[in-house]
Amino acid sequence: MDPQPFVRLSIGSLGLRVPIAASKAVRSDALSSPCTCEIRLRGFPMQVAPVPLINSPEEGPDPHSFAASFYLEESNLRALLSHSCFQAANAHLEIAVFSGREGGHCGISSRKQQIGAFKLQAGSEWTEGKAVSLHNGWTVIGKNKHDGSKPGVELHVRVRLDPDPRFVFQFEGETTSSPQIVHLQGNSRQPIFSCKFLRERRASQSDPLSSYWPTSSSSEQENERRERKGWRVMIHDLSGSVVAAASMVTPFVPSADCDRVARSNPGAWLILHPDPGGIDTWRPWGRLEAWRERNGKDSIGCRFHLIEEGGCSLAVAGGGVLVSEILISAEKGGEFFIDTTRQTPVPTPLPSPQSSGDFVYYGHDMSGGFVMNCHIQGESRSSKPVVHLATRHVKCVEDAAIFMALAAAVDLSREACRPFRRRLRHHTSNSF
Repeated sequence: MDPQPFVRLSIGSLGLRVPIAASKAVRSDALSSPCTCEIRLRGFPMQVAPVPLINSPEEGPDPHSFAASFYLEESNLRALLSHSCFQAANAHLEIAVFSGREGGHCGISSRKQQIGAFKLQAGSEWTEGKAVSLHNGWTVIGKNKHDGSKPGVELHVRVRLDPDPRFVFQFEGETTSSPQIVHLQGNSRQPIFSCKFLRERRASQSDPLSSYWPTSSSSEQENERRERKGWRVMIHDLSGSVVAAASMVTPFVPSADCDRVARSNPGAWLILHPDPGGIDTWRPWGRLEAWRERNGKDSIGCRFHLIEEGGCSLAVAGGGVLVSEILISAEKGGEFFIDTTRQTPVPTPLPSPQSSGDFVYYGHDMSGGFVMNCHIQGESRSSKPVVHLATRHVKCVEDAAIFMALAAAVDLSREACRPFRRRLRHHTSNSF
């Protein structure tokens, strides 16, 4: 398999220092408030990050901190460097720094104040595919940045470009229709896996995955209309061997006061891979929990834990290392990702990427930035998931299979989390 070239534009090591002479130009109440910045790059959503205030000459910004990352493929780079009568010659990275809070208190409204902005123009070095430091140090921002005789507010920022090649895969059909999975490279679509979706009420005794299936009883079968269970996905290589699987271990059931799967009682999948030391034996690699939230707009919540080696009892919640928790729009779809340098929309603290060894499970090191993402469609559209996988996590084809199983579970959770008053899509309800 050949990877597709991507580069990561990372912004970090932010810090703000305000000389005494320059502080007169900034409101005193703003200086005591947390500072934030808006990080913009043409063609990408704006990202927001805090900016620590450096109060002492002996202090400095954290050299290992991350504020934002943008992942650029060839088409993004061409767009950033192109020019027309409607656009500037080259796009630029902009970091606009604000102080104060926007809102009101005791009937008095307040607005955040822009202190200044840092701009870095995109150049030809962005397309060379090499690791390069674009900026690392202090720079004057604000009104006095063009007047060297006057002190100004200073921003410290580190901007780097690093090659981040990826393997790109796509499910050729809906996951419930047991599609092929192809590897994409340019205009080439090379079959690499096949996906088998099953929905059964009871596991066969001869099934090596039977220990990861929930037990079934006649009373539970009578309530089938009120729960979704027994779903699983098998990932086969081109020889027909099963190389990864996802098994629904906790049914998706509606909460008592509504017909949605609640965050307090999510459905769950185990992501499994064959045990190299045994025949027809499996090891859990991760646990994916999913639910449906309604905060103005319906969203699918996904929470993924890596399972420590020997953690075979983790068909129950509460163990492993949390590496991703994300909300995906139920209407529009969106992206599930594992990336230790990106902030997740759900405010759950993740382990620090700097903690050595915390993210190494069954040979997969989850530290150091982008690991994978999976793009799925909204409920009203046919979903053919597209999966990006960092090349450093793939030493052989089988390494990619476990992430295909995870992507399939994310996509199927979109179906499993549908309100129970709605019918499932045709393929889902007739696949057993």
